[in-house]
Amino acid sequence: MKADGRGSADAGTVQSASPAFQIIILGAGGGPNEDNVTGLLVRSTARPWTRDSVLAVDAGVHLAAIIKIFEEHLPQASLRKTTITSAAATPVNGDNLYTPTETTKAKLYMSTGPFANLELPHETAKANATYVFRSLISTYLITHPHLDHVAGFAINTAALQQTLRRKRVAALPSTIEAIKEHIFNGIIWPNLSDEGEGAVGFVSYDRLVDGGNVALGDGEGRGYIEVCDGLAVKGWSVSHGECMRHIHHQGSYSSESTEAGYSPYYSRRSSRKDMSSGSMDSIRSQSFPQVSPEKKAYDSAAYFLRDEHTGKEVLIFGDVEPDSVSLNPRTARVWQDAAAKLSAGLLTGVLIECSYDDSQPDGMLFGHLTPLHLVIELGVLASKVRALAPQDGRPGSPRKRKRPSNGHKFSSDETQPRRPPSRHHVRRRTRSSVSPSTSLRPESPRHSSSEMALTNDDAELGSIVEEDGSSHKAPSLRQDGGESKQSMTTTNRPLEGLKVIIIHVKDPLRDGPSIGETIMQQLQEHEREVQLGCTFIVSQSGTSIWL
Repeated sequence: MKADGRGSADAGTVQSASPAFQIIILGAGGGPNEDNVTGLLVRSTARPWTRDSVLAVDAGVHLAAIIKIFEEHLPQASLRKTTITSAAATPVNGDNLYTPTETTKAKLYMSTGPFANLELPHETAKANATYVFRSLISTYLITHPHLDHVAGFAINTAALQQTLRRKRVAALPSTIEAIKEHIFNGIIWPNLSDEGEGAVGFVSYDRLVDGGNVALGDGEGRGYIEVCDGLAVKGWSVSHGECMRHIHHQGSYSSESTEAGYSPYYSRRSSRKDMSSGSMDSIRSQSFPQVSPEKKAYDSAAYFLRDEHTGKEVLIFGDVEPDSVSLNPRTARVWQDAAAKLSAGLLTGVLIECSYDDSQPDGMLFGHLTPLHLVIELGVLASKVRALAPQDGRPGSPRKRKRPSNGHKFSSDETQPRRPPSRHHVRRRTRSSVSPSTSLRPESPRHSSSEMALTNDDAELGSIVEEDGSSHKAPSLRQDGGESKQSMTTTNRPLEGLKVIIIHVKDPLRDGPSIGETIMQQLQEHEREVQLGCTFIVSQSGTSIWL
């Protein structure tokens, strides 16, 4: 680890050479510990610690984690002398002659930790943490409404009574509606928003446009909207597992559906007498609104944050599943956007979840990633970066072609497949089929590296279709050892220099090596095989990452 670049050494810091972003990890886990769930703070390094200079991205844990950081580093705070120049008026012949005067005042500053160089207006850790919460943070960028991403913010809103401005919750519309309907609804939590019945007005909603609002910004910043001083955002929806939606229609419950507990309209007021077999037969014969479950992909988000001073960007994912097993694969369009930014030297890092190690079977992913699936997803990004590279060493645009996603064709300027894949084409791994030493050598290619798409032996991305209509099968990341790594040599390390920060690691709460160590080991082994060129970092709560 390097010095934090702000006048002090910090053993919990990861730093780039000329960082545009500081990212404070409030929570690096994905549960089940409630004190270590997703929560980030992001700011532009071009801006000082001032009002509205810090953005919160998710807030499963929030104020409590900020207090903890202050409790750890406040004892090392130091006094700094500050010279203040003012003009004093001196009467001369009836006129006021102003002469400059200087006074020296000592102010307390944080010296170490994520909040180094922050001027401290208070004496205690709690008071200074609350100052950060109330004054420096104005916007909460939420990826999706699961409790491990919003619970801290909801509870912390009780401390907003003394603030002068509303807090802003920025998210895609589906997330806003879920927070509005299921959290700030006067039942789960008071309606502290400025919408709906009984609205208090502490929180306002900002509904973002999926893919960015093209009416805003220009040039590289087109589609972005400002979310704090120096930072702007553009979001894409991604899939996070399956959600069971219930469609109501008229019908009669069968005895199986009633006994299985699928009768939400059966009144709790029924007496014991009503529960007799005769009464139940009568109830079963009645017509009730039938509830039919319908599977639907659960919406999460991936956000590009842009530093307005340098134009650099960082990509932050909410919870996300592999496109290869998704009902609605949407991550490929995020990688398409990211590839252009990476090729232009603008994308400095990706924060993405890796909830489980490779022992987790596909049927138990619950909308999350493992090291193997993460490397395959990054392989999709790598293939799109290669597609943007000059051909045969000559500058210029690459040959146009149609690109696949889960076996379905879409052109290079499309953002998503035309239809979702058939799930029966996806073969699932068993728990024993992948080990930390799984080999991911690609097959020998029959085409140039720029034409290659990476696929899992269990979840094929399909064929590459050229502009002239010809097609050929894309090479696979094979688990049986493969034949060659020719197409993934060092000269083709397309993600060279990209930092991939791992978040949302789920702690199994068992003896042995930490799950973070296991995930890191597996990621590094996969990287040695496929040579993408990126650097993996498993985040730790209470630390800073400079990108």
